Amino acid sequence: MTLAGHRQLTGAFSTEALCARILERHRDVVRVQKPRVAIANLARIIEATLKLSNRQGFHATSLRDLSEASGISMGGLYSCFDNKTTLLLMILGEVSATVSEVLGAPPEEVVASPSAHLRWLVDTHVRLTEAMQPWFAFAYMEAKSFPSNARRMAVDSEAATEEIFADVLRRGVANGDFEISDITLTASLIKPLLQDWYVKRAKYRRRNTTIAAYVDAVCAIVEAAVARRRASLPGVSLERLGPEWR
Repeated sequence: MTLAGHRQLTGAFSTEALCARILERHRDVVRVQKPRVAIANLARIIEATLKLSNRQGFHATSLRDLSEASGISMGGLYSCFDNKTTLLLMILGEVSATVSEVLGAPPEEVVASPSAHLRWLVDTHVRLTEAMQPWFAFAYMEAKSFPSNARRMAVDSEAATEEIFADVLRRGVANGDFEISDITLTASLIKPLLQDWYVKRAKYRRRNTTIAAYVDAVCAIVEAAVARRRASLPGVSLERLGPEWR
């Protein structure tokens, strides 16, 4: 992805842009009539939620805490959501929908090549999570304390992401680009490599690891794992064989 593309991605997934999408999906819950005001309030609420959750956990955060941190009255909070579970589902739903929409719309020039498509998926996923780092970290770190419906949403979202990768791996195997014994397992093993960037962001910041370097490293690991194994003959270098052996 180009620098311009990275900037466009970051702008498209600013807190305000994401909250505008949340308002569209939850117009039946949000009782603030003016969209501009509703989006601004949601942005303040969700930014405060992500900060407080990072500090003390979502479960331990009360609505009183959230009111004080966001500067929005208790009545103002209830005009945007009816309870904490609804707020949680708003955040998780936006993370899930955004991942599916972004990863599900690759540019035409990469679709024809499973290798190029796989690299695009890794690059785009890492850059998306960079643009939405607090959202993704929240979804990952808080998962253990989610109520059952929210936990199911998180599990389904992860499975959907893995399936996007698995589909590309299947196409690569089918056309001979990849050699993979267990596609489902391979797709699930790629996910932790992607998660490490946003879950342990501070570690990579201390090491001065750039996002481009991280993407290249993950791609190198993944490509080595799925590459088609080339046959060799004892004592004979592949370079000395004809193209039919390579």
